[in-house]
Amino acid sequence: MLHSTKLDWDDTVLPFQLDKSDIRGRVARLDGVLSGVLKQHNYPPVVEALVAEMALLTALIGQTVKLRWKLSLQVQSKGPVRMIATDYYGATEEGKPAQIRAYASYDKDRLTDEEPIKQVGKGYFAIMIDQGKGMQPYQGITPLAPESLSASAEAYFAQSEQLPTRFTLSFGKATEPGIPEHWRAGGIMLQHMPKANPFVAHEGGSGERGLLEALDLLSGETEENWTRANLHLNTVEELELIGPTLPPKELLIRLFHEENPRVFDTQHVQFGCTCSEERVRQSLSIYSAKDIAHMTTEDGNVTADCQFCGAHYILEPNTVGFDAKIDS
Repeated sequence: MLHSTKLDWDDTVLPFQLDKSDIRGRVARLDGVLSGVLKQHNYPPVVEALVAEMALLTALIGQTVKLRWKLSLQVQSKGPVRMIATDYYGATEEGKPAQIRAYASYDKDRLTDEEPIKQVGKGYFAIMIDQGKGMQPYQGITPLAPESLSASAEAYFAQSEQLPTRFTLSFGKATEPGIPEHWRAGGIMLQHMPKANPFVAHEGGSGERGLLEALDLLSGETEENWTRANLHLNTVEELELIGPTLPPKELLIRLFHEENPRVFDTQHVQFGCTCSEERVRQSLSIYSAKDIAHMTTEDGNVTADCQFCGAHYILEPNTVGFDAKIDS
């Protein structure tokens, strides 16, 4: 087991750039975020691992969204784990933490003893960005890759954005005396920046089912730069990503000192949910009184649970629905 203490760089995302290679990236470390996400549910370990991986991907990808924007990742699958959904809420103002939440739905009887990714069958990986009121949400979808959720994210960026992208992730349970066992995760994301319009037509890629891969999008000097940076990244060790001895800035120097790494302001992240009684009422406002009557329990109430944080709401039937009449 990995031993852990609360570190200054836990629950942070450090953006960086490799000036020599025209590559940007992020280093993420998650600890309290995962505890906040996972303690809301009694997931089996294989499901916890998938949720931890998705939360880490969300932190790495979400760091690029602007203030008050919302980024959502979603996996829809025909396997035992039917869905994993995560949300990243951009900080409300400079210097404030971003918020992450996540949950999974699964068929317990279909889970196997195989590795976590085997619990996910054929399906799709989606990224959605909500820029706020008055703006059209963006959504991109790509088929799931069989190797890992991070491979699906790499395929998404190659296929939908035509940006060469690489993720190296590590996650697992940590223990230390007097502290309950809990999940920790760390990872690095690399992304090659385009010098010209990236939306170029490609007939097909070298990946499974013809999906584009990073090297399908590069040639010449850019391919050499990308290959060299990835060779450096290949030397990273698991304990360097999630262990207590190597801060993110020192890790970047260790890996990429030849690429002239430059770091930017650290983004702090925390577990957070935006559910509220008002939002529940808004979601029920599309139903008629007849529909609401079917939702009413034997106790005479309408109830709703937040799948992300487990909050339980109890509402009076005559106060919800599009034709609700609240007694004064």
